[in-house]
Amino acid sequence: MKKIIGIMGPNNATKTNLKDAYEIGKYMANNGFTVLTGGLNIGVQNEGLKGAKDSNGLTIGIMPFNEPEKFSKYVDIPIITNMRSGRNYINALSSNLVIACGVDNGTISEISLSLVNTAKKQVIIVGAIQEANELFKVIDSENVYVAKDYKECIEIFEKINI
Repeated sequence: MKKIIGIMGPNNATKTNLKDAYEIGKYMANNGFTVLTGGLNIGVQNEGLKGAKDSNGLTIGIMPFNEPEKFSKYVDIPIITNMRSGRNYINALSSNLVIACGVDNGTISEISLSLVNTAKKQVIIVGAIQEANELFKVIDSENVYVAKDYKECIEIFEKINI
């Protein structure tokens, strides 16, 4: 069975967050992983999917609502939840590993849900503010990794057994 890598991050991401998401999506597809995001045509969600599709990868979008005009054109498999931000738990549970490119309130919930006992996923936080990195390392130092950019994220990923 193919492993699924969740790429999460802000809708109003920085250019660096977007570059990180794109490069990570591309790397994952090139290495045979399926890429999962929130599926919308904005921010980190779109760029992670675009990177994967540019490398002929398989993509999944966990959609917050049924408004196809807001879906990323890079989603192969849209899963319509109509759960708005409640879909963040599906994102966490469906991913074998979660990568957060930057943080905002939605991404913080996805990281948190990834670390709860029912999910217990490994998380790589890329390019986030120091306070977020420190908070999540305190919450679960065994499953949280911090990377400054996509290159360091890939180095960490290659050492993790998923």
